[in-house]
Amino acid sequence: MVRAAERGLAPFRGKRAAHLLPRARLGGPMPWVIAIMVAITVLSAAGGLALANLVARASGDLAGSATVQIVEPNPAIRDAQAQAAAAMLARDPAVVSVSVLPQDRVERLLEPWLGAGASDESLPMPALIDLRLQSEADAATLDRLRDMLAETAPAARIDAQSDWLAPVLTALSTLRWMAMGLIALLAFTGGAAVWLAARNALDTNRDTIEIVHLLGGDDDQIARIFQRSILLDALAGGFLGLVLGSGAVMLMAAQFAALDSGLVAGGTLGPTDWLVLVTVPLFAIAIAVYTARMTVLSSLRKML
Repeated sequence: MVRAAERGLAPFRGKRAAHLLPRARLGGPMPWVIAIMVAITVLSAAGGLALANLVARASGDLAGSATVQIVEPNPAIRDAQAQAAAAMLARDPAVVSVSVLPQDRVERLLEPWLGAGASDESLPMPALIDLRLQSEADAATLDRLRDMLAETAPAARIDAQSDWLAPVLTALSTLRWMAMGLIALLAFTGGAAVWLAARNALDTNRDTIEIVHLLGGDDDQIARIFQRSILLDALAGGFLGLVLGSGAVMLMAAQFAALDSGLVAGGTLGPTDWLVLVTVPLFAIAIAVYTARMTVLSSLRKML
């Protein structure tokens, strides 16, 4: 009787048992579903990592930066106040460096808002002084510098550069968390797709599985058959998704690099970021195999 049972179980052992899921690799929808999920996850993860790098770099660069504006319609008075303010700020121990922006550069900075050709002749331009401080440009430091400039340059106003970009950085941080949420949603969707595929395969092969049970086959043996099939599908889909996702990330990186913007350059992906992206298919494979095993074992316990 034992030998008969073993002969009955023989077709369900090893690679010959794969006929429980009778389809070739990449022949069914599951590898393509996993490939699409992995590709989108790679894109989302790359976007989240790039935004995190951009926010961290921008916050670090702007933490100790401040800008002095001298709004004075008379060019002679404005230039004199700018030079006096720069000289006074350079002597302050809290200031690392002082740089008075040339007027032509100020005109280029204001050109997107005022239009080409704007100048002192048509519209008074402010004088701008760029400051680098020893520490963070907090309110106390700015108030002290503002009081110091009150007599020398009464038309001067000083602001922390981080205050200007705070809404932008907040929006970028929100987008980063949205990317992380999308990754979690994709992981859940991929697990649901594997669950549906495993349940469908079980229903299709219910009669065969019941015969195996009657011949003495256990649930773990049958679950391994489904695991092996899902593993091969996940390996093929994960590799394809990584190639597609990485290609899309490099294409987008090239497009953003062409903008030649200092802010965008802060979001460049480093070696550690690429290592994280390479691990995305591994997580997809682990989720697929674990979901398939748990689904099959749970369903088999309810069959008999």
